[in-house]
This record gives sequence, C-alpha cells and structure tokens, in this order.
Amino acid sequence: MSIKLLVLVFSLLIIFTRPKLIADHHLTTRISPFYPSIPPFLPPSPSLRAQSPVVKPSLPFVPALFVFGDSSVDSGTNNFLGTLARADRLPYGRDFDTHQPTGRFCNGRIPVDYLGLPFVPSYLGQTGTVEDMFQGVNYASAGAGIILSSGSELGQRVSFAMQVEQFVDTFQQMILSIGEEASERLVSNSVFYISIGVNDYIHFYIRNISNVQNLYTPWNFNQFLASNMRQELKTLYNVKVRRMVVMGLPPIGCAPYYMWKYRSQNGECAEEVNSMIMESNFVMRYTVDKLNRELPGASIIYCDVFQSAMDILRNHQLYGFNETTDACCGLGRYKGWLPCISPEMACSDASGHLWWDQFHPTDAVNAILADNVWNGRHVDMCYPTNLETMLHS
Repeated sequence: MSIKLLVLVFSLLIIFTRPKLIADHHLTTRISPFYPSIPPFLPPSPSLRAQSPVVKPSLPFVPALFVFGDSSVDSGTNNFLGTLARADRLPYGRDFDTHQPTGRFCNGRIPVDYLGLPFVPSYLGQTGTVEDMFQGVNYASAGAGIILSSGSELGQRVSFAMQVEQFVDTFQQMILSIGEEASERLVSNSVFYISIGVNDYIHFYIRNISNVQNLYTPWNFNQFLASNMRQELKTLYNVKVRRMVVMGLPPIGCAPYYMWKYRSQNGECAEEVNSMIMESNFVMRYTVDKLNRELPGASIIYCDVFQSAMDILRNHQLYGFNETTDACCGLGRYKGWLPCISPEMACSDASGHLWWDQFHPTDAVNAILADNVWNGRHVDMCYPTNLETMLHS
C-alpha cells in the first residue's frame, strides 16, 4: 500500500509542479527542408548506426509537417493538460538538443525530429500567429487513441478525432489569413505523419475496459479501429490533405512493462500481445491500400514499425545495442514495474539501450526508424513506397 501511495504522490507532483520548458518553436534546423544536419548520436563503432547519416537530396516543395498521434510523437501537448502522461521534467529530454525536457517521451529526439524539417510546435504550445503554423503543427497527445475513451484513466488527452478537428480549425484559420487557394496548395504539398493506435490496446483492449474483450474478438476490434482510422483519413483528405504517412504499431509485447507484467523469464516477448499487434498492422495496411485506390490524388504510405523494430531486436549487436530488455529508466524487473519519474532512476548512458522507459524507445532507435521511413535504409518497412520516393513522385 505504501508503494502505491508513493507512486501517487510522485504522479501528483509531476502534474502540479511544472518546470520551465523549452518551447519547440525556438528550435529550428539551420538547413533546407528534408536535408537534416543530425549530430552523431553514438561514438564510432563497427555497427550499422556508425554509418554516415543519410543524405537527403533537395526535394520538391514541402512546406510543412503536420503530426498526429500519441506519446510516440507528442512534442509537448500534454505539458498543458491535467494528466499522468507527462514528460516535462528530467530525465526526459536529457539527451535532446537543448538537454532540457520538452514533453517528448524520450531521452532525446522522437522520429519526426529526424526527418529534417524544423521542429514544429505543439498545437497547445504554439504562441504565435497563424503564420507561425505555416511550417507545421504537432497535434499528438500522449495517452490518446483512435477510440475516444482510450487512456481516460491517465487524465486529459486529445484523441485522434479531436486532433483532426484541431487541424480543420487550423486550416480554416489559414484560409482567413492567406486565402483558400494558397491554403489548399500548402496543405496538399505538406507531409502528414500519423502515429496512433497503441493506446487502444495498452489502455483499452488489454485492460478489458467496458468488458470489450467479450464484445469484440481481437480481429473484430482491429476492424473497428481500422474503420475509425479510415474515417479520419478521409476527413483529412476532404480538407485537401494528400500526402500521408501512417505508422503501424510497435511490438509492445517486447516492451519492459509487458515483459514484467507477463513475468518473462529470460527476456522473451509477450507473444499474446504481439500477435494482436501484428494482426492490427495487417488490417491497417490493407485499409491504407484500399484508400489509395479509392481517393484520387491521394498518396498514403503505411510504415510497419513492428517489422523494423523486430529487425533491430534480432540484430541488435549489428545496430550497436547491448541492452535489449531493460529500460534505461524505470524500476523493477526489466525496469518495467514503475515508470520513469526521477533522474535517479535512469541509467548513465542510454545509447546502448533499445528502451528508454516502460513503453518508449531511445532516440537511437527513433533515428533508425526515421531512416527506414525516409528511404528504407536498414529495412524496407513502408508500403507501397518510402517517404523519399513518395515526395519525388
């Protein structure tokens, strides 16, 4: 009982005592879009990560990046919400460019930070005019899901449908500012990155909220999620969005939390959980393929995060990782029992770890995933093509 009370006290402190944060709109890359200057994130080693960064050649006009999703891409939305899902204090952000917490659920950068565009502000965190949103906005919110009620036990969050509504509002503001034609041109040439759905399992289906497991088999639940995703993507299409990247779900059965919860003996993944995730990814890929055939002018790619993550896990030594089961920050077996809530709980060097905390990868993993999204540098994980080819077509 005393341990639960301690966790509650720490959680309340996280919510109601917020440190000064570094606003993302002050962080910009110093080079042209989609040509990132990424500092080395590992010392030289005979691994795949030691190779030279991918050089992204000049591209057709890509004015902005708009991001939707959950904690995998949240850049600070939850800093402004009453929620247990927060990353606005150290050790989060300790290896970020500013070495300060920004609201990213990582020790450093999240995948979208490695795509080369300027860091875009969170929708709730941006403080400028509508013109400041012309380079993009991040609507992602930790704890959010495709289902409205997913993550409700954590507190406030912005669901996927609500994020889409926020973008529609942004689009209307653009029209008032620069006119309909210019706004449609900006939006249709921009990249829309969507990474959401894992909380519908973590905080809804696996927890059997509202007795959902008796109402839906895993297959039917996946169909339900895909149907909702399909509707939101069509809503974006109807406001002139054309270039979309839909990220699949990661192998959360290999995350420290589920290895702890399912009492993994030797670091084995929870196959029961991973089986549901693989099934969900199959259905979502089919949904994206169908939308590409139905929506004239749409260019939607589906990226299989599960495939890329499992390649890293199986070939971790080639990638330069030496710790595949324990998180860098947490408490308990695999550091999966309690979340990362203080700097004292974190390892001294996260570069060799796959996992940063209970559920989230380190920035070293995020960099690899971004390279694979861009051009399949290590694994061809995006279908029908990668982001680089999509933008050239």
